[in-house]
Amino acid sequence: MKKKPSAPDFIIFFAAVTLLGVGVVMVFSASSVTAAGLREDAYYYLKRQALWAGLGIIAMVIFMNINYRVWRRTGKLVLLITIIMLLLVLVPELGKEGLGARRWLELGPINVQPSEIAKLSLVIFLAGYLANKGEGIREFWEGLFPALILMGGTFILILKQPDLGTAAALTGTLALMLFSAGAKFSHLLGLGLVAAPGIYLAIVSKEYRASRFLSFLDPEADPLGSGYHLIQSLYALGSGGPVGLGLGRSRQKWYYLPERHTDFIFAIIGEELGFLGAVFVLLLFLLFAWRGFRIAITAPDNFGSLLAVGITTMISLQALVNIGVVTGSLPITGIPLPLISYGGSSLLPSLAGIGILLNISRYSQIS
Repeated sequence: MKKKPSAPDFIIFFAAVTLLGVGVVMVFSASSVTAAGLREDAYYYLKRQALWAGLGIIAMVIFMNINYRVWRRTGKLVLLITIIMLLLVLVPELGKEGLGARRWLELGPINVQPSEIAKLSLVIFLAGYLANKGEGIREFWEGLFPALILMGGTFILILKQPDLGTAAALTGTLALMLFSAGAKFSHLLGLGLVAAPGIYLAIVSKEYRASRFLSFLDPEADPLGSGYHLIQSLYALGSGGPVGLGLGRSRQKWYYLPERHTDFIFAIIGEELGFLGAVFVLLLFLLFAWRGFRIAITAPDNFGSLLAVGITTMISLQALVNIGVVTGSLPITGIPLPLISYGGSSLLPSLAGIGILLNISRYSQIS
C-alpha cells in the first residue's frame, strides 16, 4: 500500500516565501527612481514583480500537488520543448536582443528567457536519466557519455546567446547531480580538466568577458569602465554599515549602480538594510539549502533524491554566484539573485522547481 502524501515541508516553504517577500519589497525600493524617470511611474517594476510573484506562488502550489514521479516520464518532452525555445531565440525575427545578448523570446506582451527554463528542464531530465541508469552511470561510454552529449548540446545553445554565467552555474548543478548518482570522481575530474581550456578560450575570445575577469582582479585599474559595476556595488555594501541607511534611502540607486534591481540587488539590500539585512538573506538561502538536501537524503526513491539535489543546488548555487559577484569574490557573470531579483523568467521556473521540491518532501521521511 502506497504511503499517502503528508504536508509539505514548512521550512522550505517559509524560506522561499520570505525570500520572495524580501524580493518584492527590495525590487520596489531599488527600482523606484529608475521607474519614475524612464517609465513615469515609480511603481512600474513593483507592479510587474508583484504580478510575477503571484503567478509564481500559484505555480508553486500547483507543482507542489503534482506527484513528482510524473516528471520521470515527461523529462524528455520537457527538455525537447526547451531546446526548441533555445533555438528560436537565435532567430533574429523572434529573439530579442538587449545589452549585446540575444536571450529572450517575445511572446506578445511578455518576454521569456529560455535559458532560465533550461536549468529546471535539464535537472528534471538528468534526474530521470540517472535514476534509470543506476549503477550504469559508473561506465563512461554507456552511462555518462550519452548524458554529456545532450547536456553539451544545450550548453552550446546557451553559450550562443551568449550566457556564460548561466552555463557555468548549470554545469556546477549537473556535476553535483552526477556525483550524487555515483559517477566516478576520476571521470568527472577528467572532464573538468578537458573543459578547462574551453572555458579559458570562452573568456578570452570576447573582449568584454576578458575585461570583466580582469576587473574582478583589480577593479581600480579601470574605474570608469569594466571596474565600474563592482566599485559601485562595493560602495553600496560598504555604506550600509551594521543596520543600513534605511529602506528606500539608497544613494547608489540614483543612477550610480547599474542593474540595481536585477543582478546587483543584493548590493542595495546591503546598503539599505545593512550587514544584518544581508546576513538575514544569506541565512535564508542557507536554510533553504540545508533543508533541500535533507529532503534529498530522505527521499523515497533515487529519482526523487536526485531531483531534490538538482533543484536545491540550482537555486543555492545561483545565489552563491550572484552574491559572490556583488561582493567582488567572483567575476561578473550576469546571474540574477533567485527569488529576489526583478524578472519573471527567473522567478517562475525557480518557484515551479521549489513546488516540485515541496512535493518530494511530502513523500520523504524528513524530520
